[in-house]
Amino acid sequence: MRKIVYYVATSLDGFICGPGNDIGGFVPEGSGVAKYFADLAEYQTVIMGRNTYEFGYRFGLKPGEKAYQHMAHYIFSNSLKFDGHAPGVHIVPVLGKHVERIKEESPSDIYLCGGGQFAGWLFDNGFIDTLKVKLNPLILGAGIRIFGESRKRVNIELRDTQRYDHGLQIMTYDLK
Repeated sequence: MRKIVYYVATSLDGFICGPGNDIGGFVPEGSGVAKYFADLAEYQTVIMGRNTYEFGYRFGLKPGEKAYQHMAHYIFSNSLKFDGHAPGVHIVPVLGKHVERIKEESPSDIYLCGGGQFAGWLFDNGFIDTLKVKLNPLILGAGIRIFGESRKRVNIELRDTQRYDHGLQIMTYDLK
């Protein structure tokens, strides 16, 4: 069974974006960002919630298109609808049986894109196996938390830390 890898940018105080979905303070370029994009090439499957998918509209993504051309997309939503969609784009209801099926059928580990509410639900239900944090050198003070409203407590084990220019760090944790 494949692992779900939550690979996410955060501020030092645990926000994946600031108020109004502002990501302007995150490190936009450099060796750490290049590493992130190189890592994404290893995934053949991406999962995300509706809010994360629709966030892509701000950057030119059209409804029903793939955000990552080389990955099968599973957008978890109980309300999202498209008139049409690209091959490999699937809307699935937010149910554990769908997550388990994707973990069984994916040809690679699974990239969890975005976060907040959907990541919190996956976290609360024990579906996230690995956490890769792109830790940005800023404090936002408010915004969307890495695991949304989840209050679950879990011990995690640091597997790797890498430092990059502009103060960016990528830390990999195994969730227990």
